Amino acid sequence: MPHSTAYVATDRPDRYIRQLVSHMGHKAEAVLGGDGRAVIDLGSGRCVLRPCTGGFEMIATAAGEESLIGVRDVVTRHLLRFATREELVVDWSPPVGGDAAWALSPVVDDYLLTHCSPVDEVLRDLVVRTREETGGAAGMQVSHDEGALLTMLARMSGARLALEVGVFTGYSSICIARGLPPDGRLLACDVSTEWTSIARNYWERAGVADRIDLRIGPALETLRGLPAEPVVGFAFIDADKESYPDYYEEVVTRLSPGGLVVLDNVFLGGRVFDPAFQGDAQVAVRRLNETIARDSRVESVMLPVRDGVTIARRVG
Repeated sequence: MPHSTAYVATDRPDRYIRQLVSHMGHKAEAVLGGDGRAVIDLGSGRCVLRPCTGGFEMIATAAGEESLIGVRDVVTRHLLRFATREELVVDWSPPVGGDAAWALSPVVDDYLLTHCSPVDEVLRDLVVRTREETGGAAGMQVSHDEGALLTMLARMSGARLALEVGVFTGYSSICIARGLPPDGRLLACDVSTEWTSIARNYWERAGVADRIDLRIGPALETLRGLPAEPVVGFAFIDADKESYPDYYEEVVTRLSPGGLVVLDNVFLGGRVFDPAFQGDAQVAVRRLNETIARDSRVESVMLPVRDGVTIARRVG
């Protein structure tokens, strides 16, 4: 079980958070951020404290339920020691697994899809064809609203050269290519001739086939074979998650100043939130998320779009 939360009502949230960090810093790694957010790492798990309206929130995480309960108990016990002027109530929520923590409500999903620019006939037909031809794998196709985001970002970046790692049946390729100028080029990397054969047909229908250069083969080999010059204005990574750190490194070094790289599935269905999930994909994406947040070469933002989208912009 990865996490449990509690809301503590008080008119002095900052005081309690500072006291916890000061006191527990002798027994654990405790860090107070400039925004008032604190992280207390106990080894067996961690607790994040965040001031909010009327009090503060506590988020405890650990790899197992027993460790999680231990983290909650330690933090609660120390917190209540300081509550000499008021009676604090700490009511922890039941433990929730990461794969259950992130789920988009069908109501929200429908509202999002119906309140962005409408999809055209080509993309609508491609969705149907993908569902018919690929079965359960159709979930790898980006959604309509995420596709619209890709078009908008590619257009705003002003990119003349774009990269895509992971084509599938070509929906995202169309969206990116539509955001490029008429003389723009998209280098699209994939390993499947079967699925990209569908993509080629719809690239033609969408009128963007002349902008897309499809490379079949391992994407890392393709990326490493490119010139090292920073000339890429836009990139989208949506392929095998175990290779995300390597894809990111090869792409970010080739981004021009102001260039964007967009990474899909950075939540992995909520499993990145949960330290109990230690599969190769979860470990790789979790590590990359931490790397990007600390990468001085970029400024980044992680958005709760679909399964999590990170946008990083090359600086300098």
